[in-house]
Amino acid sequence: MSQPTSTISSPAAAKAAAMTNFRWTICLLLFLATTVNYMDRQVLSLTWKEFISPEFHWTDSNYGDITAVFSIVYAIANLLAGRFIDWMGTKKGYLWAIGVWSAGACLHAACGWATERTVGLEDAAGLVKATGDAAILIATVSVYFFIGARCILALGEAGNFPAAIKVTAEYFPKRDRAYATAIFNAGSAVGALIAPFTIGPLAKFFQSHGVGNGWEMAFIVIGGLGFIWMGFWMWLYKKPAENPRVNAAELSYIESDDKDHAEDAKQEAIKEDSDTATIPFLKCFKYPQTWAVFFGKLLTDGVWWFFLFWTPAYINDVFKLSTSRGEGMFMIFVLYLITMLSIYGGKLPAIFMEKAAAKGITVNAYSARMKAMFIFALFPLLALLAQPLSAYSQWIPIIIIGIAGAAHQSWSANIYSVVGDMFPKSTIATIIGIGGMAGGIGSFMINKGSGMLFDYAEQVQMSFMSFTGKPAGYFIVFCICGVAYLVGWCIMKALVPRYKKITV
Repeated sequence: MSQPTSTISSPAAAKAAAMTNFRWTICLLLFLATTVNYMDRQVLSLTWKEFISPEFHWTDSNYGDITAVFSIVYAIANLLAGRFIDWMGTKKGYLWAIGVWSAGACLHAACGWATERTVGLEDAAGLVKATGDAAILIATVSVYFFIGARCILALGEAGNFPAAIKVTAEYFPKRDRAYATAIFNAGSAVGALIAPFTIGPLAKFFQSHGVGNGWEMAFIVIGGLGFIWMGFWMWLYKKPAENPRVNAAELSYIESDDKDHAEDAKQEAIKEDSDTATIPFLKCFKYPQTWAVFFGKLLTDGVWWFFLFWTPAYINDVFKLSTSRGEGMFMIFVLYLITMLSIYGGKLPAIFMEKAAAKGITVNAYSARMKAMFIFALFPLLALLAQPLSAYSQWIPIIIIGIAGAAHQSWSANIYSVVGDMFPKSTIATIIGIGGMAGGIGSFMINKGSGMLFDYAEQVQMSFMSFTGKPAGYFIVFCICGVAYLVGWCIMKALVPRYKKITV
């Protein structure tokens, strides 16, 4: 009598049937890349007041110019980066992006040496001791060198989000994209969270050991992390259909809402996304969906970048605390710890859809996301109270900024996912690039304007709502930040009142 074979083959069959979860490893890589991305951005904001400004005699306007130029170059680069990622493919495109920005981050360290040689000084001591016209010359020359390094950083960093969103669309079905995006987007908060405990102490350590003025090595060490990430990306990343770490069950799950495509996912992977659904670049601007993303990013990204670039200066200017030690360092940590709440922001649309489904109501992802984004747009209104409530405790504005930052990251995760909902995969990175360009323009305006405003407010002792000098200037900018999201949401809703997928 023959023996049944099911008991012999069942363990192997069960192993084959179990779905792998390699997509979350890819999500982890995206998270780490975004973390490094934001740490590289934070090195300047956490060192300029305490380490760099005394050496190069910078004013708030000088710093504002550097951050503003970074923002506008980032904006222009975003316009091109999305198309570059679509053309190059996610693997090579991401490698190029992080390689360029890591090199740019490390190049900041050479700005002091270049300034010394240009103005004819032998060492940094001569920079610090300079006065009058010599100090103005040093400030001007050093700003140009930092702008140059910052531009290289911006060119590379522009590729991060277009590439990450494209990878998310490749590795996750629509139902999971907002959550996956929220996870990797939380890397921006984690990078900013780790930054105060690494960058300032690194600068202090190398300064105490006589290695430059300390800030140089902070740029080199943090910038070098990107090169390490590149090694892991080359080892682990392949398109889902080609990746041996993705089994048939996981691939089926990834492709579960992709069956209407003209080509199957494996064929798409082989062709590196050169499918027939590609929308010509200029034609993208004919769709109201593109303009909805454009204005949604234009009006809100600058708020996050203002908090990212100016909060350390705010703590120093208003509360007279150093962000490289003690309470000032802890303030930055708590602020970005609060922003980590944004990881749940990507879940909110799914919760709305699940509750509607339980009642027998079908709600599309776009409607759920817009509902969630309206809720997130309400929290930044607290920024209107940040400066007035600072009279009671210097911790209150820090907590409020953290809440506004969490709301921004939740908003951002959903606006990225809106692109994946409405555009074909081959054009996602391009639209994300256009949105990134808009965000960069918004950041340019708020950073340039803030630097000029803060210097002016201090020089003339400007008054606003019972505040004088720089606190008055910060109050004005906080008010702008507070209302930006509601304005952005209203424009998006007016342009795309209901879900409409673009077909080519």
